[in-house]
Amino acid sequence: MPSEENIIRLLSLLNESYGNSTLIKLTLSNKRLKASDLNNVFIRPVVIREQAVLQFIYRYATRDITSNYPAGEAAGEIEELLKETFMNADLFTAEADYTLLSNKKGNSRLLKKAASSAELPLYRHDKLKRRLITTENNVYLRELGVLTNDWKVKAGMEDKFRQINRYVELVDDVLKKAGLPEPFSIADMGSGKGYLTFALYDHLSRNSGASFSITGVELRQALVDTCNNIAKKAGFDHLHFITGSIAEAGLTEPNVLIALHACDTATDEAIYRGITSGAEVIMVAPCCHKQIRKQINPPNVLKEITRYGIFEERQAETLTDTIRALILEAWGYKTSVAEFISTEHTPKNVMLSGLRKKVRTSPDPAVVKKISELKQQFGIQYHELERLLNKK
Repeated sequence: MPSEENIIRLLSLLNESYGNSTLIKLTLSNKRLKASDLNNVFIRPVVIREQAVLQFIYRYATRDITSNYPAGEAAGEIEELLKETFMNADLFTAEADYTLLSNKKGNSRLLKKAASSAELPLYRHDKLKRRLITTENNVYLRELGVLTNDWKVKAGMEDKFRQINRYVELVDDVLKKAGLPEPFSIADMGSGKGYLTFALYDHLSRNSGASFSITGVELRQALVDTCNNIAKKAGFDHLHFITGSIAEAGLTEPNVLIALHACDTATDEAIYRGITSGAEVIMVAPCCHKQIRKQINPPNVLKEITRYGIFEERQAETLTDTIRALILEAWGYKTSVAEFISTEHTPKNVMLSGLRKKVRTSPDPAVVKKISELKQQFGIQYHELERLLNKK
């Protein structure tokens, strides 16, 4: 049979085994030109940054070169190599082995035999992490500069895209446990350019089936105008952005309050607003911890922890956010802390979440006692969130 037909059959078998996660490897051999410096090509599926690709190892006499291709591009590369460089190929799958034997006259045979390897495939498509936010036809990510016009993630924006997906995963996990009424409202305090606000709306509208609205709150009017224009282009009818501060923005009482990277006591203002408005869910990713750091003055051997600036800073972060978590607990919230992903604006990577389990008109005295003892251990006079709630 002509070689070209068997090459097409082999590529079809390769694609099928790749698609059903039974592909183990493919080896190209038997050089058409003995003088060629390229001796073999070894191809196997790998997972890189949670994406399945085909990895090519080009084996030369004195070096190896490695390249990774999506499945579609890989097929074209293999076809060219078999037509121009190699005459033989061995395809190994979990179900069967296939051998392509060709000659210089243009004839070939494609042989099938029982699977020779008990090796398990290195990946499974159904085990790959499914991105909650996709790129295809994603208008808002294109408008925000994350994607190119052909819906590819721009060079240098890969971390931003991963951050967006990680954020949506975290919020989605909490919202699923909240048992929110419908329709519910979400307030994103200090929404900035809106990357994460848009992504959350996108996910909930496509995947949750819930009735909801989101309001982004941002001080800078130019960003508010830009985000409202993008929301209109994306067809996000229940996503709106307004101008205002975390403390004073005109909002109806939200069911979910989110504040990401609000600096220093602005995070406390956000939590305060969430507690006093009766939000079922409060989620914050704190940034800067100056208010507590200025006060830390342990009266005992704990002074050693704060002797060095960098350790003092870390201790201030831990103390500030621990007290925030305890205050949420005192007011009837079940609190949790998860690792977020840092942005270009801050290296901080903590997401503090509160899920309201009990409506309280005053804080739990037992938890208040824990907070008092913790402050005493480190010589802390007051915590801003505590001060705000005491004025309530």
